Amino acid sequence: MEILTKTELEIKFKEISQKIKEGTIFIHPTDTIYGISCNATNKDAVKKIRDLKKRPETPFSVWAPSTKWIRENCLINKEAEGWLNKLPGPYTLVLKLKNKKIIADNVSFSYSLGVRIPEHWFSNVVEILGFPIITTSVNKAGEQFMTGLDNLDQEMQGKIDFIVYEGEKKVRPSKIINLVEKKVKER
Repeated sequence: MEILTKTELEIKFKEISQKIKEGTIFIHPTDTIYGISCNATNKDAVKKIRDLKKRPETPFSVWAPSTKWIRENCLINKEAEGWLNKLPGPYTLVLKLKNKKIIADNVSFSYSLGVRIPEHWFSNVVEILGFPIITTSVNKAGEQFMTGLDNLDQEMQGKIDFIVYEGEKKVRPSKIINLVEKKVKER
């Protein structure tokens, strides 16, 4: 597993972006906690994350490349528009998809999708990629999530291609705003 700083990621961006496009599994920072990720359109890569997390059926959220992408691919009502205007931020918005084919069919098993655009420099990376990436906490189902390299699960560590690391993170995960079921979940 290669550990990259923001600067090293910028230097190797062409190579790294190609790896992400092809389905590599990696860890990235966010405005809240670290996330484990892959190209959300790559079914095989998504399955690898499901297997690593031991989470066969719970839907994953995606880090969207832009609010434009969200508007083009999700149903947006007045309430959703209000939340979209708060992005970037520490929120995951659960919205109905217009077309389920824009993501791998094993990301979400319904016509709903959790979407994020964190207030973090890595949002620029996702925007340049131009496609959504999975973003889910770095942990096995039911276990404590990664806050730094010292508590990264050893099994996961062996299956990750690279991590973009910026030190320990002691923040809570994003707030889930479910605009389909009209629920808010603090984690």
